[in-house]
Amino acid sequence: MVAMSGGIDSTVAAMMLHEEGYEVVGITMKTWDYANSGGSKKETGCCSLDSINDARQVAVDMGFHHFIVDIRSEFGDYVIDNFVDEYIAGRTPNPCVLCNTHIKWSALLKRADAMDCEFIATGHYAVINELNGRKFVSKGKDAKKDQSYVLWGLSQECLERSRFPLGGYTKDEIRKMAYDYGYEELSKKAESYEICFVPDNDYRGFLKRRVDGLVEKVAGGNFVDTEGNVLGKHEGYPFFTIGQRKGLGKAFGEPMFVTEIKAESNTVVLGRIEDLMRNGMIVGGINLMKYETLPEDIEAVTQVRYNDPGTLSKLNSLGDKVTVEFYAPVKGIAPGQSAVFFEGDDVIGGGVIHSSMNFSEN
Repeated sequence: MVAMSGGIDSTVAAMMLHEEGYEVVGITMKTWDYANSGGSKKETGCCSLDSINDARQVAVDMGFHHFIVDIRSEFGDYVIDNFVDEYIAGRTPNPCVLCNTHIKWSALLKRADAMDCEFIATGHYAVINELNGRKFVSKGKDAKKDQSYVLWGLSQECLERSRFPLGGYTKDEIRKMAYDYGYEELSKKAESYEICFVPDNDYRGFLKRRVDGLVEKVAGGNFVDTEGNVLGKHEGYPFFTIGQRKGLGKAFGEPMFVTEIKAESNTVVLGRIEDLMRNGMIVGGINLMKYETLPEDIEAVTQVRYNDPGTLSKLNSLGDKVTVEFYAPVKGIAPGQSAVFFEGDDVIGGGVIHSSMNFSEN
């Protein structure tokens, strides 16, 4: 069973597996009604009718079955509610990771079982490896497209049955492959980096439309500096993220960044760039891949966001959480975002950032 969004990556993945002799069943998941988002732009991305039709057409051309599965209720209740709740709590969520971990793979496995499909496949640029009987994700060949970061939450059961056909290829190679298959238009298809239920990339507008009375409830909070001195008023803490510099609504005479969000008092703390630097954090919701238990004092390169190159760090278990001590300061650690631990190209595991801190230099 191949998850087909209608984009080039998942489409070529299905083509490759079909060519290799697998009995392919294409499945396109309807996760969201664009009309419900209240966005101002034309419907695009994986939930659009055009994308669904593109996926179906390839299946027809290649001669394999294709199904559309409605998972809007499963998706909306969990992913969107979490997205809203996290911002209301003053954190910065990562809905795509949550969707992969708790919705899409669960939905795929459920439908795969119903259709007697042994494996599921997606168009992610990543590789699955095995060590001592444990499956884990490793980085794909294309460093610019590598998506191992967003897959840290997959369970051993999911990894056992998953295939990532594109992991050993670059994006340019995949585009050429689509062209060679006879899909010139597909080979030039642009990529979407938007959250599917926030298609205009305006999460603030989405929150305002989604939560009745939110604007009135949070208006008039204080900007304060790192010493607690009031610098001015803002429109509400949910509309800010850690590290934000632009869009603060007023000038301060020098570059100022959001360094902390205090939801309970509707306070946004501003500071200079050096005030964003931290050398440690606590990560919860841990999922380990490469090891069954975390080796003591293991070193790892830890990424704190998708496009973060990562920083060498020391990991230690702290109950059901992990403490991360960086060997160099890291900028803009945002509670709610994913932290992923790498050993070389291999994903040790990951979790959700609980809080940041500065460990004593002593």
